[in-house]
Amino acid sequence: MHAQIVLFDGFDPLDVIAPYEVLWAGGAASGGALTVELASAEGPREVTGGSGGLVLRATAILDPENADLIIVPGASGPINEPEDGSQVDTIPVLLARTMETNLPALMRKALDNPRVTVATVCGGSLALAMAGLLEGRHVVTHHMGMDVLGATGAIPIHARVVDDGDLITAGGVTSGLDLGLYLLEREFGPRIARSVEELFEYERRGTPWHNKGLEAVAM
Repeated sequence: MHAQIVLFDGFDPLDVIAPYEVLWAGGAASGGALTVELASAEGPREVTGGSGGLVLRATAILDPENADLIIVPGASGPINEPEDGSQVDTIPVLLARTMETNLPALMRKALDNPRVTVATVCGGSLALAMAGLLEGRHVVTHHMGMDVLGATGAIPIHARVVDDGDLITAGGVTSGLDLGLYLLEREFGPRIARSVEELFEYERRGTPWHNKGLEAVAM
């Protein structure tokens, strides 16, 4: 199984690094059954994140034809414009800029490919929703963006991780750890996921939501 984690200008570093480390460790624990790399819509390049100018290198072009799993992170920065009028790239601005790249078209190809699983961390689902790719899908994002998701036609679900089949979304930034561990369990079983949990001394939080089973009645 081959995974690509997307880099775009202004990405949130923890959205990228948390699932990257979990998946990389899962690959080691599974004897190489999983590989993971950083990719961008433009191909190999240095990409500057939104937290203190941290730079990571995309080593490949985002390729929905050859990836089995693609993870889209959110952006990092202030939510609102500064009151002093200074020019700062806010998270909405950074996410909107991805609409001017090849990322939306490539992610549409990924979502149309039944062999590919698409996952997001935090505002990554907002980027896809802004591109019109999540209408009617059950999704989650950072709690401050849930109303925006609903306005795009997506169906917001308040859960740490939401499994909607070939689309798996996770909430705020630290949920990238939970996403990575859930993906390991889903694809390779609980023993691989548990071994990485033990290595990282981190236990998954919350119950992943699935669109199945009984509906809960009001309590």
